[in-house]
Amino acid sequence: MGSGYLALVLHAHLPFVRHPEHEDFLEEDWLFEAITESYLPLIAMMQRLARDEVPFKLTMTVTPTLCAMLQDELLCGRYVRYLDRALDLTTREVERNKDDAHLRALAEFYHANFAECRRRFVEEWNGDLLEAFRKLRDDGCLEIIASAATHALLPLLQQSREAVRAQVLIGCDAYRAAFGADPAGFWLPECAYSPGLDAILREANLRWFIVDAHGLMFGQPRPRRAIYAPCFTPSGPAVFARDRDSSRQVWSATEGYPGDPAYREFYRDIGFDLTPEYLRAGSTPAAVPKFTGIKYHRITSRHGAKEFYDPTAAAAVAEAHASHFLEVRRQQMNELRALDFDPIVVAPFDAELFGHWWFEGPRFLESFIRKAAYEHQDLRLTSKDAYGQQDFRLTTPTDFLAHHPTQQTIEPAASSWGDQGYLGVWLDETNSWIYPHLHSAARRMTEIARAHSSNDNPLADRVLKQLARELLLAQSSDWAFLMKTGTAKHYATKRVTDHLLRFNRLWEQFNAGNVDEGFLSHCEGRDNLFPRVNWRYFT
Repeated sequence: MGSGYLALVLHAHLPFVRHPEHEDFLEEDWLFEAITESYLPLIAMMQRLARDEVPFKLTMTVTPTLCAMLQDELLCGRYVRYLDRALDLTTREVERNKDDAHLRALAEFYHANFAECRRRFVEEWNGDLLEAFRKLRDDGCLEIIASAATHALLPLLQQSREAVRAQVLIGCDAYRAAFGADPAGFWLPECAYSPGLDAILREANLRWFIVDAHGLMFGQPRPRRAIYAPCFTPSGPAVFARDRDSSRQVWSATEGYPGDPAYREFYRDIGFDLTPEYLRAGSTPAAVPKFTGIKYHRITSRHGAKEFYDPTAAAAVAEAHASHFLEVRRQQMNELRALDFDPIVVAPFDAELFGHWWFEGPRFLESFIRKAAYEHQDLRLTSKDAYGQQDFRLTTPTDFLAHHPTQQTIEPAASSWGDQGYLGVWLDETNSWIYPHLHSAARRMTEIARAHSSNDNPLADRVLKQLARELLLAQSSDWAFLMKTGTAKHYATKRVTDHLLRFNRLWEQFNAGNVDEGFLSHCEGRDNLFPRVNWRYFT
């Protein structure tokens, strides 16, 4: 029997949301919530595993837009202020609930959690979470991979090969700036692939990427080992396929673990139960109800009154789910290993699922890794060939390819993850209007970059860099997604519109030889990511 492998891939991504023109901005809380509930807990989880010498391998994306926000002084300062407000609110919540033992205990639980987040962010990491990720990478337990510059849906930009090329190459440059190394793997935004992308990935010297299961299964020729082995694309980079069964068990709120009644209810937050005046005592009240991260209720049921959350009971359920997930993966691997090859099961998830959307997710993940490691350790004590005997071990796609360099060659099929699996989430009647404008701006960017490719004038370089930034930001797949789901439709619409308006205004001024340097400086200060962006990639 062959050896089985499991690759857990966490995709950490948020769109670039930074509004220095406002003292407070609601959508900046997306970052603050993700740091508090996902990124810090995941870093702490990996640190504990490494400290306890638990053998594990994880793969993670930290996208360029997220890297830019995690390094931004303004946003880091605002995050500390966010934590200070949360600590003030939880202090008042302890007092407000002093006569209710259960609610007071929950308020104290949240106060301790926010205080620990502040300690780790300010004292342990000095506000630099990328350094924490780099340390875990250097310790050999975490592989960090690259992604497109602003998480653009690449197949929908392929009218302009230059636009796709710029997204990939600028994304890799941002990776090198953040992590000081060349990336081996690449996260295709929304796992979206179409023929021809492999050649651009090869140009960027990338070794592998991931598609959804049908992207590999409908490839030409059909993969002989289904989704349980990578294949090489015609241009060279290897393609791995997402295993839907293992993924669905973890992420699905209806079929998977996160919907268990014992887990914390995401949507029931005191930010919607209490008055704005109380929530923001001592400062300007929030204009609209908003999440505070303080949630006193558990899922309970889909209908009816919610019962109070019990962290101890939820932790016990997470442990049980980790044991179940381990047993199911063992059964799956045993069936696959009988096929006389070394199978790999690739399970990619949005990193924000663990902690933010599913509060108990980091505990589940840590428990699963520990249980799998203990099983491996038991086998090492009884077998000279532990890897040959155990059901599976954790790996990364890069490590798997290093030990399995011979694979079939196929052309993957056009595909994505998401509803229906063929880009429909990002291209329908709610958002299709953006693409003609994006294609027009991409053509303009290519033309002006070619016309000035040898221009070394400092002002021209500034303008061309900012044109690239505005176009890249307008291309983010997040805006189409938010329009489709309706969760932040007006904000997403305004972001696409504003970036395109700034792009067109700068383009017209530059062509007319009449650049408004005040306007240019305003754009540079507002959309300040990728300080050394290479606009010549658009040629």
